[in-house]
This record gives sequence, structure tokens and C-alpha cells, in this order.
Amino acid sequence: MARLTINGVSKSFGTSFAVRDFSLDVEDGELVCLLGPSGSGKSTLLRMIGGFERPTGGSILIDAKDVTGLPPEKRPTGMVFQSHALWTHMDVFNNIAFGLKLRHLPKTEIRDRVEGALELVGLSNYGKRQTTQLSGGQQQRVALARSLVLEPKILLLDEPFASLDQHLRERLREEVKDIQQRLGITTLFVTHGQDEALALADRIVVMRDGGTEQIAPPDVIYREPRTAFVAGFIGSMNFVRTTIRNGISEHPAFPLTVPVSDGEVEIAFRPEALSLSPSEKKAASVHRTIDFGTHKLVDIDLADGSRLKSMTAPDTNWSKGSFVEPKVAAYFAFRDNGLVYQSPQAGHQGQRQVFGHV
Repeated sequence: MARLTINGVSKSFGTSFAVRDFSLDVEDGELVCLLGPSGSGKSTLLRMIGGFERPTGGSILIDAKDVTGLPPEKRPTGMVFQSHALWTHMDVFNNIAFGLKLRHLPKTEIRDRVEGALELVGLSNYGKRQTTQLSGGQQQRVALARSLVLEPKILLLDEPFASLDQHLRERLREEVKDIQQRLGITTLFVTHGQDEALALADRIVVMRDGGTEQIAPPDVIYREPRTAFVAGFIGSMNFVRTTIRNGISEHPAFPLTVPVSDGEVEIAFRPEALSLSPSEKKAASVHRTIDFGTHKLVDIDLADGSRLKSMTAPDTNWSKGSFVEPKVAAYFAFRDNGLVYQSPQAGHQGQRQVFGHV
């Protein structure tokens, strides 16, 4: 379909930058998720790609053609907003057909393309419905069909499922992924939900303060985070500060081997990499246990007041207040927000678990 190239794009509002010197190449047919907290610049970047915001600097190219100065209607892009942005005075058919009518296409072609788009999003025979008669998920499908019917080269999705309940979000994102793969359309998907990015993306761009923290496939982002921010933002991660002396951590609960120069580091490890065993020592105790059916998530309190998470088998039984000995199998070490050491097992921690709802 198309290749998107973003070269050093920036967007400033007064003296502050929403996006700063951002560059990215999105390959033909690739689905890339822009992931980050509120205020990271991801939606502003998407709006610049769609032509709804003008960059302060840099350029945006689609198939090597510079579209930086073109208005939205002149770009080969289709954008789906979180708010649906449907016209309530039009039925479903005319909402989807609106852009085609502006192009003065023949009525028969408009009908065929609208019906094809409705079938694509699973809303055949819904053309005569009023948009107010649709559920939130159905309205989002109409918004998606309205973009796809124009046959854009680039599909832009700005947190389209944020207002929907969890089960509907999961079902719709699976449908969007299926449609995207079937059409082979180059897609950028903005989200602040880590589970959504991990489930959808061919690659994830983790953004922070208008810049890029890391760009990589989901499994690499999870298993090989390059900064402490990425490690903490993707999935659930435990962090402990410690001093390294002669390659050994001096933390009383975690005397780990960290072959880096002496000094302060931040050790990070996943809940699935932290195992527990009964102990008579009072260095760590169970705060609470949450049973998810497939596993249990155990919160433990260390003597210094910090709290960590451990993922255990579903048949384990940890009572509140019992003393345990935590043991880490795989870990990362960060210094000045950059990765300085990764244990050999850190990239092979088994099945990925995301605890964004905990």
C-alpha cells in the first residue's frame, strides 16, 4: 500500500514542545503502535501525519512524496478518532458515503463501496440505521468503515477504543488487526494501553515527553527494555535501588551479580522472575495475594518498606504476614535511565504477563 517516512518532526506550542525531532520509517503494510502516557506527544504526532496539525519543523513523506504542507483532504490518509465523530443527522450509509460523494463518484460505485465497507467491519444491513441507534462498538465500526471506504494508503487510529469496556476493546482490536492484515494497509495506532500495543503491533514506539524511548517489536520491548522508563511502562516491573561493589549488589535481599563499575544502580525484574520460599528471616513478608485463576500475584513487603510483586503458581498458598525469601532469576540493571546490564536469563522469562489492571 504505502511507506511512511517521518524526518525530524517537531511541534512546539510557545516555548514548550509537544513533539521534538521525531523520526520514524513505517514499512508497507506494517502496523506500528505509538505508546506512551498522556502528554507524551503521540496524538499530536498522529494529527501531524493526518494534516490536522502543522509541524514546526521536519517533514512527512508518503511513498517518498512530501505531504507536510498538504491539508487532510489532500493526503492519502484516513483517520479514526476516539470520539467516533459521526454525524447524527445522517444514517449509517450516508455517514460512510459522505467522503465518496465529495469526490463526485457515481451512485452505483458509492453504493458498492459503502456496502463493501459495511461488510468488512461486520455491519452488513446496518446502512439505514441512525447512528444514535448503535452501540459504542458499532459506532466505532462505522467510523472505521468511513475511513476505509476512501481506500487510504495510511490508516491512522487515535485511541479508538478508549471509551469502550474491556471485553469490547479486546474484541474490536482483534477485528481491526484482522482487517489490517487482510487489506495490507499501513497503519499507525495511538494508545496508552500497553496490552493493546503488545497485542496489535508489529513494532511499538514508546514515547516520552515528545521523544522516542525505544522502537522495537513487542517481544523485544518487553524482554529487552533499553531504559528504566520502558521497563516500568511495559508490563509490571519491580525496581530496587542498590549499590554495586566489586560486581555484587549490596542490597540485603538481592545480593545479585551485576558486572558493572561500582556505584548506584536500579535493579529491575519481572514478577514472573521473582520466586518465593518460606523463611524464618524477617527480611520480607506477604502483604496480600490476588488469585487470577491461571496464576497468583503476591505482593511482598521488604524490611525497608518497599513493595514488590511475585507471580506464583495457582496452587500456592501464601498467607498475609508470613515471612518469605525472595529470589530473582532474571534481572536488568539501569544507570542514568539507560540499560547497563541484563542477566543472561532476562530475555527468556517464559510467557509474557501484563498486569496493567492490577
